[in-house]
Amino acid sequence: MIQSLLYKLLFLFILFTGFLTQAQIYDPVEWSASVEKIEESEDEYRLIIDANIEKDWHLYAQNVPEGGPIPTSFSFGENDNFELVGDTEEEEGKTVNDPVFGMRIKFFEDQVTFRQNIKLLKETAVVNATVEFMVCDDERCLPPAIEKFKIYVPEASGEGLTTGSTTAGGTEIDAHANSVSEVDKAEGVELNNPEEKRSFWGIFIVAFLSGFAALLTPCVFPMIPMTVSFFTKQSKSRGLGIRNAIFYGISIVVIYVLLGTLVTLIFGADSLNALSTNVWFNLIFFILLVIFAISFMGAFEIVLPSSWGTKIDSKADKGGLVGIFFMALALAIVSFSCTGPIVGTLLVEAASKGGIAPIIGMLGFSLAIALPFAFFAAFPGWLNSLPRSGGWLNTVKVTLGFLELALAFKFLSNADLVLQLHILEREIFLAIWIAIFGMLALYLFGKIRLPHDSKEDHISVGRLITGLIALIFTIYLIPGLWGAPLKIISGFPPPLQYSESPDGIGRSKGGNYIPNSESLPEGAEYGPHDLISFHDYEDGLAHAKEKNLPVLIDFTGHACVNCRKMEERVWSEPQVLETLRNEVVLVSLYVDDKRKLPENEQYVSEVTGKEIESIGNKWSDFQISRYKANAQPYYVLIDHNEEMLVSPSAYQPDAEEYLNWLKEGVDNFKASNSAAQDLKGESESIFQ
Repeated sequence: MIQSLLYKLLFLFILFTGFLTQAQIYDPVEWSASVEKIEESEDEYRLIIDANIEKDWHLYAQNVPEGGPIPTSFSFGENDNFELVGDTEEEEGKTVNDPVFGMRIKFFEDQVTFRQNIKLLKETAVVNATVEFMVCDDERCLPPAIEKFKIYVPEASGEGLTTGSTTAGGTEIDAHANSVSEVDKAEGVELNNPEEKRSFWGIFIVAFLSGFAALLTPCVFPMIPMTVSFFTKQSKSRGLGIRNAIFYGISIVVIYVLLGTLVTLIFGADSLNALSTNVWFNLIFFILLVIFAISFMGAFEIVLPSSWGTKIDSKADKGGLVGIFFMALALAIVSFSCTGPIVGTLLVEAASKGGIAPIIGMLGFSLAIALPFAFFAAFPGWLNSLPRSGGWLNTVKVTLGFLELALAFKFLSNADLVLQLHILEREIFLAIWIAIFGMLALYLFGKIRLPHDSKEDHISVGRLITGLIALIFTIYLIPGLWGAPLKIISGFPPPLQYSESPDGIGRSKGGNYIPNSESLPEGAEYGPHDLISFHDYEDGLAHAKEKNLPVLIDFTGHACVNCRKMEERVWSEPQVLETLRNEVVLVSLYVDDKRKLPENEQYVSEVTGKEIESIGNKWSDFQISRYKANAQPYYVLIDHNEEMLVSPSAYQPDAEEYLNWLKEGVDNFKASNSAAQDLKGESESIFQ
């Protein structure tokens, strides 16, 4: 079951599929094998398998977390002539935070050596070794490949070793050398990943905005004028007061950054990252967020032990910079009932990103709180411009409670998705959010009152605007119940296919087009945007001949992220969609379809030497043998003679460019078709 899941997840890596200047078969790994004698033992030998990897490609390690890519795995065909000693050893490699799977994954670049010790039970042995592996670069991944080795132990002929490659699939490699040079261990250097940098910036911005929201709560906001006035009045000079206030702000930053560092060191980014997809973790955090939300709404307060505050206050009385630091710590403890739920949410969300994300999150959060103290200390006259404390502070706190409650259901949804229970499907999730944000709008409009709310004859302009935003968002969510994509909140609700009606009500998903009631052509079904799509090449070609249209072959995968991007962002454009619907016959061939072919249709590929056992294998082999390419998405336009009308296209996020490519192929088909018709007419007139 786990292996099946891993294969399904394989094509998530096609997220990085880029532009292809020309069709080609990628062959980035060259394997070689050898054997050497272990001097300390009379009958033990070491099998050495080397992988030379082309620049910019990488090979995955033997141990990959569940839900990750296909690991490298070895089997050695044990027999009566030898037995394995220990596990297959590998080098250090590189371990990085993978942005696609959200986990730390180990891989190798340039060159790597694997070693397996064996013990001879007879004088000689032939070891039939097999390695299954996959390779990726920053733009694409290749399907899993298999390499076979025939290793003679001990070496007898003294011949050099021969090598093979990933495209050979089942090619046997004879290894006769009795020594191999040591390969330098790869340094565990982190990749300079721009996607990871953007993620960190996102964490910082969200944390900063969260800190600003915490600043506007009853626990923190009233402390600004009190604390700044204290520094300016108690200091001997204005400059000293500014210095003390700035140090107070720096102390706040240090305290929260230390908290983020502590979480990273104690729990480890890896641990929380692994937990982020754990069912129990998501359920527990759902409960915690519900508790935080209820607390924000005024049912009770979450506070730290009062003895902590008392002890910290006594330290703050010492004066000097040490006293100022403890004043900042006292603020953190006293304001915990307002900041604790926000900090807790930020820490778990940031830690699930891995690396130093918790530290960055706490830096952004604390900066938002600390800056006003330093700012107003430098310009104390501006304190008069601050709004007075009042009921609006409780309104901010309650609003945060509604947001915490909405976020809680995201974690409950994660657990439901992992277990595939289909309890919290898309429609139910959206209904819950509609109810939450609808109630928030009513609260902000003063139609609902909660504990600690003050009586007001009117609502402020700010509250009215915030209420309007909540109402507009609620109305925006409603069409999602009938299949609207809701791109603004993409990633929060369950995906469109995880719903009671995956195609939308009345097959309206993805646009206004509703297919007619006539039956589909044989072998076809409705695909993205209700496009008629064939999943068998011969059926699609026959239909194209019948309709006198060119064929668009779409080499894709069920879990191919870039394929979904093309379908959702490029194919959805009106002109592109119109062309796909009316001017071509779409044939979508899924290279990751794991359904088995009938035994009489299974075969061995003439190109790769692999056994073709599944439907996905068949279409992958078709792509390789016919078009010399093996990455997805990959688009080919052909005529009825199966000749290409235009050079193939790969991932092309520019809708206009993709449309021009489509139009060029369609125009070429029409031109050739017209020429053929003219030639046919001339021939008929001659015979007449």
